[in-house]
Amino acid sequence: MPGSATSKATVPLFTRRRFGAIAGGALASLALGQACRSEPREGGDGRLAARPRATVKTSATGERALGLGGARDAILQVPAQATSGPLPLFVLLHGANGTGAGVLRRLGSAADRMGIAVLAPDSRDSSWDAIRGDFGADVTFVNRALERVFDSVAVDPQRVAVGGFSDGATYALSLGLINGDLFHRVVAFSPGFVVEGTSHGRPDFFISHGTADPILPIESCSRLIVPSLRTRGYDVTFREFDGGHDVPAGIALDAMRWVAAASPA
Repeated sequence: MPGSATSKATVPLFTRRRFGAIAGGALASLALGQACRSEPREGGDGRLAARPRATVKTSATGERALGLGGARDAILQVPAQATSGPLPLFVLLHGANGTGAGVLRRLGSAADRMGIAVLAPDSRDSSWDAIRGDFGADVTFVNRALERVFDSVAVDPQRVAVGGFSDGATYALSLGLINGDLFHRVVAFSPGFVVEGTSHGRPDFFISHGTADPILPIESCSRLIVPSLRTRGYDVTFREFDGGHDVPAGIALDAMRWVAAASPA
């Protein structure tokens, strides 16, 4: 059945290794840093165990920090006009040197307008663990944050999505493929590459990229990622726009409308 597939990639995705080879010196250094490898650790396979709970009713309101991570925490934002039923949930990941609060501002009012609850965690370091090394502490923290959200928000399990901007988009693509049995939709605003892992489920993808992006050029990033995903049989909505390393308001709104849409029967 669609949500239960588990597979190793048989068609290569546009991975960190390929990105480094194509991007070369300065850009690869900027995007990847020093990719040191370490011994396997908790969260090292990128898998998330948290799942929505059928018996929970939404008690959380407004926007608040979850109180999980000290100075670097996670923010839960519940839509102002939340319905009485289960809500769509969007896990939103920031770019390098960013925060959950910062990427929420970048998204603007789009999620609230579409009635989507948003979880915006902070990475444990300046960017997400697997961008420069292995999956680990960030996977563990995102899982803790999801468990907390699932304790206080009724979430529609068919409308759980992950997304992000820049490094956060790269991480969202990677976690989305590895956890496609949790995340049925994946949003990537200006991604760089995909971290290799074992795929689960069959998520759909919404990817956007500016044609004049000076940080992660579209030619060496999304225009390679998108055909790689499509070759593997994934459904991909790809939106190119005139602009740089950004999330235009119209693109953000279209993405959130896509996240909020009811799943096909």
